[in-house]
Amino acid sequence: MRRLLFDYALLPCGWAKDVAIDIDGGMIRSVQAGADPVDCEHIAGIALPGLPNLHSHTFQRGMAGLAETRGPEGDSFWTWRQVMYRFLGQLTPDDVEAIAAYAMMEMLEGGFTALAEFHYLHHDRDGRPYANPAELATRIVAAAQETGMGLTLLPVFYANGGFGGMVPADGQRRFISDAANYRRLVEGARNAIAGLDDAVVGIAPHSLRAVTPQSLGEILPLSEGGPIHIHVAEQIKEVEDCLAWSGQRPVEWLLDHAPIDQRWCLIHATHLGPRETRRIAASGAVAGVCPITEANLGDGIFDGVDFLAASGSFGVGSDSNIEINAAAELRQLEYSQRLKLRGRNLLAEREGQSTGRSLYEKALAGGQRALGRRIGSIAVDHRADFVVLDASHPDLSAVSGDRWIDAYVFVASKAAIDRVIVAGKSVVMNGRHHRREAIRDRYAGTLARILA
Repeated sequence: MRRLLFDYALLPCGWAKDVAIDIDGGMIRSVQAGADPVDCEHIAGIALPGLPNLHSHTFQRGMAGLAETRGPEGDSFWTWRQVMYRFLGQLTPDDVEAIAAYAMMEMLEGGFTALAEFHYLHHDRDGRPYANPAELATRIVAAAQETGMGLTLLPVFYANGGFGGMVPADGQRRFISDAANYRRLVEGARNAIAGLDDAVVGIAPHSLRAVTPQSLGEILPLSEGGPIHIHVAEQIKEVEDCLAWSGQRPVEWLLDHAPIDQRWCLIHATHLGPRETRRIAASGAVAGVCPITEANLGDGIFDGVDFLAASGSFGVGSDSNIEINAAAELRQLEYSQRLKLRGRNLLAEREGQSTGRSLYEKALAGGQRALGRRIGSIAVDHRADFVVLDASHPDLSAVSGDRWIDAYVFVASKAAIDRVIVAGKSVVMNGRHHRREAIRDRYAGTLARILA
């Protein structure tokens, strides 16, 4: 049993001082505010529940910045995707692990303590399956083990190149599976996480353009009650192609043909009609919003104000990992609403409410559901995951309470993070991961070879 004492902590009931937390087996066993410091390990600072990252493709961290040169015609998500295909065509299993470890290290230093990895890179560079169909999934698990990142692993089912069962493109050869091979992949992923504490495997049909109605129905039972994530309505072209194929918009089709409920996370959902917004909220599905990537790719703006008005649940993810920063994702989400609607404090729902705290707590709740784990709260029987802010940071030192979160989200960002604790173990101290040098050097060597 380990007993920590935080100067301040954000509990489900609000802010508390001198908070003692008993931890055993990585889980919180008791929480006591106003505790006596005797026999406690003092952790100076302001403890927040660790934020879940509900959507990432870690391998894309290695290509960050490679698609920022203007092309001969209109650049878009679809031209960015060609850069991505060329990059991933070079990756070995060792490369995948090195890049994943670096991305996870940055996530921990940036305020994320748990990850839903939407993992769709499965085969060798020529498209042939590895002897172990879950070879690359095991590399994601190894990276999580090295860094200390909490993991929900989502092997992706990707069977087609477009709506209506189109033949895949050559650049997609490392993704493609049929339902039988996907079953083996999911089984392999479950075997791979056996050595990780509190890890979860879910499933991820990539998108409606990558599956058929028949294959979607075949793989859904493989979730075994766990999380189900899917990309949906990210691009206008995607919506137009879905209408041409089915006569319905992507979210309409999903809600009418799939058992959407609280296990589901609909990633992006940046192009919704008012009825779709209300129906997602009513279904209990989590909207997985990735504001920095959505801005970088020119996807569009999620309708956060109307979604919250319909009592919808959301979380945030780092997706392409062009920038990895939990506070920045929340800030970009709020700022996108401000730019769209020309107002301020739009995702705080009542007068006097802190926008930073509103964003943070909603992303905690949605992220917990999307990852299918007992995380996101400083409460008994939850994982002992904490982001500890430096109370002496100039932007935090003169304020208190909700102003701490406002300063963290809108001003200081990850520079305010002093320590990160996952499952009761400190993995980041003084803002730096305890294995930073080794992970950084391996990553730098990987990129030097790939990009030479």
